[in-house]
Amino acid sequence: MERLTSISEKLGKLPRVVKLGVGLATLAGLTKAHYELTPKPEVSVINLQGVIVSGKASPLSGGQPPLNLENLKKRIDMAFRPKRLKCVLLNINSPGGSPVQCDLIASYIRQKAEEKGVPVVAFVEDVAASGGYWLACAAGQIFVARSSVVGSIGVIGSGFGFTEGMEKVGVERRVFTAGKSKSQLDPFRPLREEDVARQQVILDSLHQHFIDHVKSSRGDRLAEGEELFSGEYWTGEKAVELGLVDGLSLLEPWVAQNFGKEGKDVRVFRMKSGGLLESLLSTLAPSLLPSLAGLATIPMVEARDAGVEALVESALR
Repeated sequence: MERLTSISEKLGKLPRVVKLGVGLATLAGLTKAHYELTPKPEVSVINLQGVIVSGKASPLSGGQPPLNLENLKKRIDMAFRPKRLKCVLLNINSPGGSPVQCDLIASYIRQKAEEKGVPVVAFVEDVAASGGYWLACAAGQIFVARSSVVGSIGVIGSGFGFTEGMEKVGVERRVFTAGKSKSQLDPFRPLREEDVARQQVILDSLHQHFIDHVKSSRGDRLAEGEELFSGEYWTGEKAVELGLVDGLSLLEPWVAQNFGKEGKDVRVFRMKSGGLLESLLSTLAPSLLPSLAGLATIPMVEARDAGVEALVESALR
């Protein structure tokens, strides 16, 4: 410890840029050394929580980025990167959203699982309904809590009609198109049967995509009956009976039962929005704190710095 204190005092006299470089190199070295000297099975956790739509964070989403492949791709890649990886766990809490984004995310998770030869297991918190359940079916096994809400295997489209209101106000709607079907489901014009029929074809097609995905994932574990695909949803225990999920279990007890105590017997990497550096340090930090105590004066940088992340990421290779 005296030696570390001496090093810290000397570092204090160096320019900030030099201190930063030395600090990062020391941190990376300690992380890599500890990682290599204490080999343990590894598990990655990806949080899939929120509405599934394209785009970035906005005030409407509470400042949190929505679930889509663009926002999740890097985190998914990192989850499959640890070299002693035994499985990837999906921690799901989502009411659904865009069918396209659901398909993109689920397909990419399956692709990575096949490339790495690593199983994927899903755990449902409050809800995995509609698109949330689509994501759960990217896993080979699905576990839920007794009070989790699961299902809603269906597709919905909705809107409003303002034709009578416009008549009362005395407003005339004028629409000009090239192509007889260009204007459809206009809320300011009377609903047309041909528009409804076309919309139903699209909804039925999307619904069939969802059904095919569920059947491909769950196979003969599914119970018989069309009620599964009616859009209805159920709590955890009933979902087990219907074969929509494999059992009742929470993520942490499942890890303990299958791999032992976190930290002691198994490393659990929880993928953070800040990147692999944040996840790696959050996993190794408790055991590294004694070694880092004498380096408290070394400046640290934000976890989102790509150069720093690449440096510490080498510890997993």
